[in-house]
Amino acid sequence: MIRLAKRVAILGSTGSIGSQTLDVLDESSGFSVCGLGAGRNWETLADQAKQYSPAVVAIADPQAESQLAGQLPAGTELLTGPEAMCELVRKSAPDIVVSAVVGAAGLAPTLAAIETGATIALANKETLVCAGQIVMPAAHAAGVDLLPVDSEHAGIFQCMMSGKRSEVRRVIITSSGGALRDWSDEQAATATAADALNHPTWEMGRKITIDSATLMNKVLEVIEAHWLFDLSPEQIEVVIHPQSIIHALVEFCDGSVMAQLAKPDMKLPIAYALQYPDRPARNVAPLNLADIGSLTFKPVTGRNARAVNLAYEIIRHGGACGAVLNAANEAAVEAFLTGRIKFGKIVDFVETTLKKWLDEHSHARKKADFSEESVTLPDLLAADAWARQQVLALMPQ
Repeated sequence: MIRLAKRVAILGSTGSIGSQTLDVLDESSGFSVCGLGAGRNWETLADQAKQYSPAVVAIADPQAESQLAGQLPAGTELLTGPEAMCELVRKSAPDIVVSAVVGAAGLAPTLAAIETGATIALANKETLVCAGQIVMPAAHAAGVDLLPVDSEHAGIFQCMMSGKRSEVRRVIITSSGGALRDWSDEQAATATAADALNHPTWEMGRKITIDSATLMNKVLEVIEAHWLFDLSPEQIEVVIHPQSIIHALVEFCDGSVMAQLAKPDMKLPIAYALQYPDRPARNVAPLNLADIGSLTFKPVTGRNARAVNLAYEIIRHGGACGAVLNAANEAAVEAFLTGRIKFGKIVDFVETTLKKWLDEHSHARKKADFSEESVTLPDLLAADAWARQQVLALMPQ
């Protein structure tokens, strides 16, 4: 029997995860690229389109249309504007959608992908942080597999196969500690963008690298784990693991702990999500623990604990809190990267914005979890816009 190639659409194809997904596809058989979407980077998108000849290309920035249009191969349709990636998903008929758009911008295209029935390889933490209460029920109702691409969540996913979900006692997410892990709280407060972008073990996009330095990436990952694996706040722990070899651990009710180990390499979880339920053979060097020598762990303390604790607050309060936190963080990180605020103000601004939201929506404090709060997509988008305005108002004039 002839086996048709699986059609893959990549949202955020010009970013770190998107580019590495294309590398994985180059190393694999049985796939074809049917759609590529980007935000503003039309030059890289044009090069990708020439190489892969997708049926549809989308770019969110409408000003890039004139430059990009003349660069596309014959037969490739161009879509532009804020709804372009949603339309790409609907028009390209993918079997798998890799959702790698940075930030809240990935939410609507992921929901569109669920509507089409495509398998979702989710590399966008913010989608579940902002709207897990909408996305997860939609995926379940559509019978869609939502497969994690984050190294930590891919690790949890694999470890959980060692037992029943009801047997899971807790999950431990590891953190490298980011570029400033050896800096005191006082030193980190005035770190430059170059300092915070100098990650010791991972090569990632600018926004997620800053999130790694503040540990806001772990905040997002704790909330994402809550939604993906139906975990309570008490079941999710974060520890600092500088070597980035163990990506996640799952403890079961009998005390057994399963760990997923691998060298820092995002292509591993990408390949696993694309090939699932099969495990792909890859040409990689074996993990040599004797060469590594030791694996060390430290508790999350100081400024990092202050950040991570926001995740548990979000899960407990519910409602639109996740959208508020995510938008405030995106706005604060952008302000830091453009030199408008100091590094130490990022988490300050997020914390202040979230506190103001909770003070103004005190009913959310009475909710045990997101599912008890009836929140619509327009509500979440409104909360997102509100949070960005609050951060803007906090900026030094």
